[in-house]
Amino acid sequence: MEDVMTAIRVVPLDHYLILCFLLFSIGMAGAMLRRNILIVIMCLELMLNSVNLLLVAFSAYHGDAGGQVMVFFIMLVAAAEVTVGLAILVQLKRNTEGVDINQLNRLKW
Repeated sequence: MEDVMTAIRVVPLDHYLILCFLLFSIGMAGAMLRRNILIVIMCLELMLNSVNLLLVAFSAYHGDAGGQVMVFFIMLVAAAEVTVGLAILVQLKRNTEGVDINQLNRLKW
């Protein structure tokens, strides 16, 4: 485990911050601009994974395992989010012939 921590510390923390910011920005732009629900779910996962990477980097730099424990719980929430999202997607596909987010108001009745 110490080898992994040492390998993470080789790259400066600023590089992790820039990478996570770029990944989060791409995910946010995709979630805001796209209308396909599959792409929106993938963009949400990209945003969660960028936060996970940042938490692991901070955890490794500070020598504390708290960030890695938090990543575990974020992954559990992400799995539940994907499950609910795919259930909504299946219901949307059954009621309409597309997966456009604008058609979600048809699921009310």
